[in-house]
Amino acid sequence: MAALPFARFQIALLLVPALLLLSVASFANGQEPTESAAGSPVFRAGAFAIDVSPQHFPVIVNGGMTERTADKIVDRLHARCLVLDDGTKQIAIAVVDSCMLPRDLLDQAKQMASQATGIPTSRMLISATHTHSAPASMGCLGSDPDPTYVAFLPGQIAKGIIQAQKNLAPARIGWAVSQEPNNVYVRRFLMKPGKANTTRFTGHTNDRAQMNPGLNNPNAIRRTGRPDTDVSVVSLQSPDGRPIALLANYSTHYAGSPAISADYFGVFCEKIAERIGANEASGDHPPFMAAMTNGTSGDANCVDFVRNAPRKFDYFSVAEDVAAAAEQAYRRIEYHDWAPIEMSEALLELAVRLPDEQELAEAKEFVATFADRKPKTTDEVYAREAVILSQLPPTRELKLQAIRLGELGIAAIPNEVYSITGLTIKTDSPFPTTFTIELANGAEGYIPTPDQHALGGYTTWRARTSCLEEQAEPKIRATVLKLLREVYAAARN
Repeated sequence: MAALPFARFQIALLLVPALLLLSVASFANGQEPTESAAGSPVFRAGAFAIDVSPQHFPVIVNGGMTERTADKIVDRLHARCLVLDDGTKQIAIAVVDSCMLPRDLLDQAKQMASQATGIPTSRMLISATHTHSAPASMGCLGSDPDPTYVAFLPGQIAKGIIQAQKNLAPARIGWAVSQEPNNVYVRRFLMKPGKANTTRFTGHTNDRAQMNPGLNNPNAIRRTGRPDTDVSVVSLQSPDGRPIALLANYSTHYAGSPAISADYFGVFCEKIAERIGANEASGDHPPFMAAMTNGTSGDANCVDFVRNAPRKFDYFSVAEDVAAAAEQAYRRIEYHDWAPIEMSEALLELAVRLPDEQELAEAKEFVATFADRKPKTTDEVYAREAVILSQLPPTRELKLQAIRLGELGIAAIPNEVYSITGLTIKTDSPFPTTFTIELANGAEGYIPTPDQHALGGYTTWRARTSCLEEQAEPKIRATVLKLLREVYAAARN
């Protein structure tokens, strides 16, 4: 027994190198706890926008019914990366100028970033803006992925997150919401019986709803929902008020731009920086970064179809209008020197709607008539989609997330989400302020509510971009609300 104190001393000596190694490793990847001189935790933010423009042309572009290519860059594409640290944990958010990004590509990017930063992949959110003028990172409808770009993109996203972490600095955080009703309208209409567009091989034969029916169409009865007009803004500033980053959220599908382009999402970032004087304030510090996330725009776009004449807009005017609304919110923000960060993630398995034997046989027979080329018509696209779906697993696993930033809640869903779903999440969330980022952590297709499934129309037509079971939306919504409640409660325990 007399030797016990010496044995304890020996054990302590052996533990010292291990503890030092752990400390050095933690410091190297930015995960060390940060405290002020008074011992209270320090909130930090780091941001970086990395260029993800294609380097080889022509490049395949998706977002349309059939495949197209682009041979030039109209404006640069970026992955806009943000790392936040409350002194005990870090999270990463990246917003990529892309139409949609598959789960496997994003998991690859997260793994690379995690290895370099120490941030767990479960505390990383990566979303696509849904520009329809970017390289194809996944196959959808008549387009195949561009293999060269797919190989290039994950590493760039990872580099952006890594640099954002390196840019971490003391910060304060605040958020606010304003309104912009002039660039978001529900695009789905209930049509008179027999007047809605119908396409073969989609799983629907008597559609009652139609997307984009044209101006003042006499066969259009009413819109099938209402839009979310919120412009949500999260602002990060240095303690003395210098803008570090701004994360925004708006629920319009996209504006439309020639390829290759970030669409209004990219122009917005330039406009809001100008409006708040962020570029001039940066000085020798890392440059200011803004990012616009897509909210819940699965059934909404910039076109008001209840008009006699077209509403004039382009991706510059949309960006200017939304930036003006974002500035209004920005000017009202009350900042917090520190805010708790929480993030939770869940996996949800859902069934896939598959063609039956007769539908599949007819689709295969039809696809055989154009087997030597890409599909050119809507019927050809959906026939090919039926065949492709039949070769894929009968279920899909979705990654859903919720984030707490103080009294702000953020939901992340890997789908194109209807406005009503986003509005319901905002109403049912425990947070005073909530918004949803769609096409986050994957691209699992449209999720109409069950009553909207019954109406048919493009966003319900069976394809890789709309294939989940008809009860998917309520299951997804329930899961993200559960996650929001979890992160809301966690910071209070």
